[in-house]
Amino acid sequence: MTSVPDQETELDIDPIWTTSRTARQIYALGEVEKDITRLLSLAASSISLLTLPQTDGPEENLPQGEERSEQFVLEVSEYFERLDAIQSAIRSSLAHIRHARIAPSAINAPPPGFIPPSLGVGLPQLDSDDGKKSRGLQEERIERDAWQGILAALTRLKAAQDAAKTVPEPSNAMEE
Repeated sequence: MTSVPDQETELDIDPIWTTSRTARQIYALGEVEKDITRLLSLAASSISLLTLPQTDGPEENLPQGEERSEQFVLEVSEYFERLDAIQSAIRSSLAHIRHARIAPSAINAPPPGFIPPSLGVGLPQLDSDDGKKSRGLQEERIERDAWQGILAALTRLKAAQDAAKTVPEPSNAMEE
Protein backbone atom coordinates (compact mmCIF):
# COMPACT_ATOMS: atom_id res chain seq x y z
CA MET A 1 0.00 0.00 0.00
CA THR A 2 0.93 3.65 0.00
CA SER A 3 3.49 4.66 2.58
CA VAL A 4 6.24 7.15 3.02
CA PRO A 5 9.48 5.50 1.94
CA ASP A 6 11.82 4.37 4.68
CA GLN A 7 15.55 4.29 4.01
CA GLU A 8 15.93 0.78 5.41
CA THR A 9 12.92 -0.83 3.71
CA GLU A 10 12.81 0.90 0.33
CA LEU A 11 16.04 -0.06 -1.40
CA ASP A 12 14.68 0.11 -4.93
CA ILE A 13 13.77 3.82 -4.95
CA ASP A 14 16.01 6.64 -6.05
CA PRO A 15 17.96 7.96 -3.01
CA ILE A 16 16.87 11.50 -3.86
CA TRP A 17 13.45 10.65 -2.40
CA THR A 18 14.96 9.98 1.03
CA THR A 19 16.88 13.26 1.36
CA SER A 20 14.19 15.13 3.26
CA ARG A 21 10.73 14.81 4.71
CA THR A 22 9.34 16.87 1.84
CA ALA A 23 10.95 14.58 -0.72
CA ARG A 24 9.43 11.56 1.04
CA GLN A 25 6.01 13.25 1.00
CA ILE A 26 6.33 13.97 -2.73
CA TYR A 27 7.27 10.32 -3.30
CA ALA A 28 4.26 9.23 -1.23
CA LEU A 29 1.98 11.39 -3.37
CA GLY A 30 3.40 9.73 -6.47
CA GLU A 31 2.52 6.38 -4.91
CA VAL A 32 -0.99 7.71 -4.20
CA GLU A 33 -1.32 8.48 -7.89
CA LYS A 34 -0.41 4.86 -8.70
CA ASP A 35 -2.87 3.63 -6.06
CA ILE A 36 -5.65 5.73 -7.59
CA THR A 37 -4.98 4.07 -10.94
CA ARG A 38 -5.18 0.65 -9.29
CA LEU A 39 -8.34 1.74 -7.43
CA LEU A 40 -10.05 2.60 -10.71
CA SER A 41 -8.95 -0.71 -12.19
CA LEU A 42 -10.38 -2.58 -9.18
CA ALA A 43 -13.66 -0.67 -9.50
CA ALA A 44 -13.93 -1.59 -13.18
CA SER A 45 -13.19 -5.28 -12.58
CA SER A 46 -15.59 -5.38 -9.61
CA ILE A 47 -18.37 -3.94 -11.75
CA SER A 48 -17.65 -6.49 -14.48
CA LEU A 49 -17.86 -9.25 -11.87
CA LEU A 50 -21.34 -8.01 -10.93
CA THR A 51 -22.64 -8.43 -14.47
CA LEU A 52 -24.39 -11.59 -15.56
CA PRO A 53 -22.01 -14.30 -16.76
CA GLN A 54 -23.97 -14.49 -20.03
CA THR A 55 -22.79 -10.97 -20.93
CA ASP A 56 -19.09 -11.77 -20.52
CA GLY A 57 -17.00 -11.46 -23.62
CA PRO A 58 -14.71 -14.35 -24.60
CA GLU A 59 -11.54 -12.27 -24.01
CA GLU A 60 -12.49 -11.12 -20.49
CA ASN A 61 -11.45 -14.36 -18.72
CA LEU A 62 -13.79 -13.78 -15.78
CA PRO A 63 -14.42 -16.61 -13.29
CA GLN A 64 -17.73 -18.47 -13.23
CA GLY A 65 -20.09 -19.59 -10.43
CA GLU A 66 -18.89 -19.36 -6.83
CA GLU A 67 -15.41 -18.31 -7.97
CA ARG A 68 -17.00 -15.16 -9.37
CA SER A 69 -18.43 -14.22 -5.96
CA GLU A 70 -15.14 -15.00 -4.21
CA GLN A 71 -13.20 -12.91 -6.74
CA PHE A 72 -15.66 -10.04 -6.25
CA VAL A 73 -15.15 -10.16 -2.46
CA LEU A 74 -11.35 -10.16 -2.90
CA GLU A 75 -11.40 -7.22 -5.32
CA VAL A 76 -13.81 -5.17 -3.21
CA SER A 77 -11.68 -5.83 -0.11
CA GLU A 78 -8.56 -4.64 -1.93
CA TYR A 79 -10.54 -1.65 -3.25
CA PHE A 80 -11.44 -0.49 0.25
CA GLU A 81 -7.92 -1.15 1.58
CA ARG A 82 -6.47 1.01 -1.22
CA LEU A 83 -9.10 3.67 -0.67
CA ASP A 84 -8.17 3.80 3.02
CA ALA A 85 -4.44 3.99 2.19
CA ILE A 86 -5.07 6.80 -0.32
CA GLN A 87 -7.08 8.91 2.12
CA SER A 88 -4.44 8.35 4.83
CA ALA A 89 -1.61 9.40 2.51
CA ILE A 90 -3.48 12.49 1.34
CA ARG A 91 -4.28 13.47 4.93
CA SER A 92 -0.63 12.95 5.88
CA SER A 93 0.53 15.14 3.01
CA LEU A 94 -1.96 17.86 3.92
CA ALA A 95 -0.79 17.72 7.54
CA HIS A 96 2.81 18.05 6.34
CA ILE A 97 1.89 21.10 4.25
CA ARG A 98 0.10 22.66 7.22
CA HIS A 99 2.98 21.85 9.58
CA ALA A 100 5.54 23.29 7.16
CA ARG A 101 3.40 26.42 6.84
CA ILE A 102 3.77 26.40 3.08
CA ALA A 103 2.13 29.44 1.56
CA PRO A 104 -0.84 28.64 -0.68
CA SER A 105 0.74 30.73 -3.42
CA ALA A 106 3.62 28.23 -3.52
CA ILE A 107 1.32 25.36 -4.40
CA ASN A 108 -1.00 27.01 -6.91
CA ALA A 109 -1.73 25.05 -10.02
CA PRO A 110 0.32 26.03 -13.06
CA PRO A 111 -1.36 28.10 -15.78
CA PRO A 112 -3.18 26.23 -18.56
CA GLY A 113 -0.80 24.89 -21.19
CA PHE A 114 2.20 24.96 -18.85
CA ILE A 115 4.85 22.39 -19.79
CA PRO A 116 7.37 21.71 -17.00
CA PRO A 117 11.07 21.75 -17.94
CA SER A 118 12.72 18.40 -18.46
CA LEU A 119 15.09 18.99 -15.53
CA GLY A 120 12.27 19.45 -13.04
CA VAL A 121 10.67 22.51 -11.59
CA GLY A 122 13.25 25.25 -11.23
CA LEU A 123 13.59 28.75 -9.99
CA PRO A 124 12.88 31.46 -12.52
CA GLN A 125 16.02 32.51 -14.38
CA LEU A 126 16.78 36.11 -13.37
CA ASP A 127 19.30 36.81 -16.11
CA SER A 128 18.83 34.62 -19.16
CA ASP A 129 21.23 36.66 -21.32
CA ASP A 130 24.34 35.25 -19.61
CA GLY A 131 24.17 32.02 -21.61
CA LYS A 132 23.83 29.90 -18.47
CA LYS A 133 21.59 26.87 -18.87
CA SER A 134 18.60 26.79 -16.58
CA ARG A 135 18.65 23.94 -14.06
CA GLY A 136 15.99 22.57 -11.80
CA LEU A 137 15.82 23.27 -8.08
CA GLN A 138 17.06 19.80 -7.17
CA GLU A 139 20.10 20.18 -9.44
CA GLU A 140 20.88 23.54 -7.82
CA ARG A 141 20.66 21.97 -4.35
CA ILE A 142 22.98 19.12 -5.34
CA GLU A 143 25.54 21.57 -6.71
CA ARG A 144 25.27 23.70 -3.55
CA ASP A 145 25.83 20.64 -1.35
CA ALA A 146 28.82 19.59 -3.48
CA TRP A 147 30.43 23.02 -3.13
CA GLN A 148 29.80 22.98 0.62
CA GLY A 149 31.46 19.55 0.81
CA ILE A 150 34.47 20.84 -1.15
CA LEU A 151 34.74 23.85 1.16
CA ALA A 152 34.57 21.64 4.25
CA ALA A 153 37.27 19.30 2.87
CA LEU A 154 39.56 22.20 1.99
CA THR A 155 39.02 23.74 5.43
CA ARG A 156 40.01 20.44 7.11
CA LEU A 157 43.06 20.13 4.83
CA LYS A 158 44.18 23.69 5.68
CA ALA A 159 43.70 23.03 9.41
CA ALA A 160 45.78 19.82 9.15
CA GLN A 161 48.55 21.68 7.30
CA ASP A 162 48.55 24.47 9.88
CA ALA A 163 48.71 21.92 12.70
CA ALA A 164 51.65 20.18 11.02
CA LYS A 165 53.58 23.48 10.80
CA THR A 166 53.17 24.23 14.51
CA VAL A 167 54.42 20.81 15.67
CA PRO A 168 58.16 21.18 16.52
CA GLU A 169 60.66 19.04 14.64
CA PRO A 170 62.23 16.24 16.74
CA SER A 171 65.65 17.30 17.95
CA ASN A 172 68.80 15.54 16.82
CA ALA A 173 70.36 15.44 20.31
CA MET A 174 71.23 11.77 19.98
CA GLU A 175 73.53 12.35 16.98
CA GLU A 176 75.97 14.50 18.99
